[in-house]
Amino acid sequence: MKVCIVGASGKLGKYMVQHCLDLGYEVVGVCREKSVGKLVDYQDKMTILPGATNDRALIKKALDGCDGVLTVLVPWGVQQYASGTAQAVLDFAKPGARLIFSCGWHITRDNQDIYSRSLKFQVVIGRWIGRITRLLELDDQVEACDRIFKSDSKWTVVRGSDLEEGESQGLPVWSQHVGDPLLESNMTRRIDFALFMVDALVKDDLIQEAPAIVGCQTPSALAHHQ
Repeated sequence: MKVCIVGASGKLGKYMVQHCLDLGYEVVGVCREKSVGKLVDYQDKMTILPGATNDRALIKKALDGCDGVLTVLVPWGVQQYASGTAQAVLDFAKPGARLIFSCGWHITRDNQDIYSRSLKFQVVIGRWIGRITRLLELDDQVEACDRIFKSDSKWTVVRGSDLEEGESQGLPVWSQHVGDPLLESNMTRRIDFALFMVDALVKDDLIQEAPAIVGCQTPSALAHHQ
């Protein structure tokens, strides 16, 4: 399998690179030019294409011949970065390719998610800080996911809980909606978030799903997962 990782130099991206290489996949990574050095350990094992992830020409080149695309949707700046990245992936992925996107629990597909007061407060603060600093654009990440949800491609939007570092605990468990008691622990190892993303490439039951995930060894997962 040939896989493109859009946002390969970030913490999540590097874990996905390693998981893909461990599986023997051919990997193409896209990252900002100033972040290429973060992939120095992989430079002889993958193809690295530097540039903005919403650069349509770059994404078109990166996706050429790829069977799967793993995209880290980041709400940087105020220039529609997330939606531009998502749209480029949707436009240039080959027919039938598996498209896996990452975001947080705050994204909702059908408005059936139930959010805690603390999570609602975090989103409000994030939007306020983003507007003041012009460094974040959470609403653009929402727009990006809305475009994905309307697509008829083979997409999956993986909605992550809070993240922590640490050794892998195994493949996270998931629910269709935030508010499920399964997700109450609200914690996943970042390495396992990446594992879920990569595993989704070969999971037909996740096509056109927006799974909300949590670590498989968290108290809520152990109590409620069957």
